[in-house]
Amino acid sequence: MLIRSTGMFIAAFMIPSWIRGIKSYRCRKFSVQLTQARKLPSRYLGQPSSFTHPHLLKPGEVTPGLSLSEYALRRYQLMHLIKEEVKATGTVGNTDHAVIFLSNPTCYMTNDIPYQFHQNTNFLYLCGFQEPDSILMLKTAPGKDLPDHKSILFVPKRDQNRELWDGPRSGVDGAAALTGVDLVYTTEDFKLLVQKLKDEGITIWYDATKPTHPQLHCDYLKPLLESRSQYKNKIRAVRHLVQNLRLFKSEAEIELMKNAGRITSQAFIETMFASRSPVNEALLYAKFDYECRARGADILAYPPVVAGGNRSNILHYVKNNQLIQDGEMVLLDGGCESFGYVSDVTRTWPINGRFTGPQAEVYQAVLDIQKSCLSLCSVGISLENIYTLMLTMLAQNLTELGICQKKLNNDEVFKAARKYCPHHVGHYLGMDVHDTPDISRSLSLQPGMVITIEPGIYIPEDDTEAPRKFQGVGVRIEDDVVITEEGPLILSADCPKEIQDIEGICSSRK
Repeated sequence: MLIRSTGMFIAAFMIPSWIRGIKSYRCRKFSVQLTQARKLPSRYLGQPSSFTHPHLLKPGEVTPGLSLSEYALRRYQLMHLIKEEVKATGTVGNTDHAVIFLSNPTCYMTNDIPYQFHQNTNFLYLCGFQEPDSILMLKTAPGKDLPDHKSILFVPKRDQNRELWDGPRSGVDGAAALTGVDLVYTTEDFKLLVQKLKDEGITIWYDATKPTHPQLHCDYLKPLLESRSQYKNKIRAVRHLVQNLRLFKSEAEIELMKNAGRITSQAFIETMFASRSPVNEALLYAKFDYECRARGADILAYPPVVAGGNRSNILHYVKNNQLIQDGEMVLLDGGCESFGYVSDVTRTWPINGRFTGPQAEVYQAVLDIQKSCLSLCSVGISLENIYTLMLTMLAQNLTELGICQKKLNNDEVFKAARKYCPHHVGHYLGMDVHDTPDISRSLSLQPGMVITIEPGIYIPEDDTEAPRKFQGVGVRIEDDVVITEEGPLILSADCPKEIQDIEGICSSRK
């Protein structure tokens, strides 16, 4: 049974019945209160706003496509999950609660030369603020019951000298108007709350095992946690609750992921069209990157795999610095990030535009498996179920191709299937490429989930057990899929994968 509330798909078996009480009028109430209370400053902030970037954001949006009310609803839902966990575990009494998230820090290539900043996705999911060195706290008031809370954001103070070098910062006023949180202070002000949070009556929800911002953790959170170590059950992990929310995409999130899928599909077509032999893998990398950015992507979602010939059998090959010769195929595993949401697509094609006989045999076997797996992407099935089908079909196709001997027993054939495809059939997708990694793949798929489907066959050139004609051939085909009540919605459907379509694109090259 599924409940849809204000565009957010929630699984009833995972998210308890409180969600039924969230009315759409509450979201409208949030939106009116927040947009009327604060006017955006007439200046550049540390991230785009509807005032400075009207071509990207509408009034009332924190990030492109996502409104103040959607972010407020996410925080409200998280506090409800905390309430339900408190009830279910019975390990926490009736106390006040403080939920803390740290932003990412700025990372440096060398000395004072920074890498491009990328925000921690859990932090971003709950407030939309895209600057480093920030803290988000959701805190209950004394005597108030969950899910009632105040959202408090601590942000870097404005510094004219730093802004001269690094660009504008939002500051307290800009962050308040942009995000719509209840209260905003400077990051340095967080130390004033530390003593209050040391009170044994406050339950802290914070993920301390792998701090996202080591310096903020050491300065503020580590002393707090050490001072409270004698209080049992007063420090609670919260990441798993955020992942339960992030697993189900709202309609607005799915629209953003559709856009990322369209951008990626067009970038693949243009990269196929530009393929020549011989060609350096780095050129195809640059072409794919350019085509994504030219269509509005912010960055690539991850370092792409651009693997020619036998290098396609290295699953995470990212050197991308070899020549692809005539007669070889290239495997490109790439995706883009657009307004905080990513794509993850793989295609394999012959660099000269024509599959050889053995290449076509392996490619068609992988394509047939992928189509069968895609047909299973429906409500109630799991990624583990689909993985089992993939292995079954792999074993059958490897036998038919003569890569596996027919005399092998079932156990030996399945072992061979895992040898020639050592990875899973797919993973969850969203703000991260391997999204919500703590969620089991055995979970039944439900509407609003987004997954990848990516079978492959990899036959290294030194594999003497395989027929000589197949040695050095590696193929993977990957698409992004939204689970809906009506069936799978393939976000990367515009990206060609039929043999005749790929050869048609390549034959139309000038």
